[in-house]
Amino acid sequence: MTRAHDFVTFDCYGTLIDWEDGIGSAFRSEAAADGVVLDPSRVVAAYHEVEPEVEATRYRPYRDVLSETAMRVAQRLGWSLSPDRATFLAESLPEWRPFPDANPALVELAGAGLRLGILSNVDDDLLDETRRHFAVAFDLIVTAEQVRSYKPAPGHFLEARRRIGGARWLHAAQSHFHDVIPAHALGIPVAWVNRKGEPRSDDAPPDAEVSNLTELADWLTSRG
Repeated sequence: MTRAHDFVTFDCYGTLIDWEDGIGSAFRSEAAADGVVLDPSRVVAAYHEVEPEVEATRYRPYRDVLSETAMRVAQRLGWSLSPDRATFLAESLPEWRPFPDANPALVELAGAGLRLGILSNVDDDLLDETRRHFAVAFDLIVTAEQVRSYKPAPGHFLEARRRIGGARWLHAAQSHFHDVIPAHALGIPVAWVNRKGEPRSDDAPPDAEVSNLTELADWLTSRG
């Protein structure tokens, strides 16, 4: 059987790494030092609204994006967070853990001979820390720091396409907004890892939709 793809790239935070748990835990712990009790679900909901706004203004290092987002989320939730403590979120990032299905799927894909990559809205040094949690090495890394922009801007995808060349490439990601829509617009085959069971949109249909990385690995390896 001829393999359908040679290269699979992933979004990192939200697809491979459970960043919602990491963000919620970091906020809860830091706020508790002030005697403030935060609901992690409200933190995550506010974060999803605020972070794209911060990223869209201008390029800045992701550490700065995290700090600015932390300040805005705290303000929205009624927690008076001082600017000198807003670095807590970036400091917590190296401890955010992979989803349980991430490493087994990555190992299966690497064992099947597929080359793997990460396209992430992050700084190089932060991603280096995160990569300690993975059981495989990656053949391609494209970060916001390298392309000086944040997805859904096309920089990550154009740079990956330049480096991958003529290899048959599939991008896999959880975020429809950050990844599926721009990949579809650029004609890049994309698999939506729809972990949250969100309704499918007809404006940017993915080439495949799975609910987790186990299903993705099974789909890719069954195709040869």
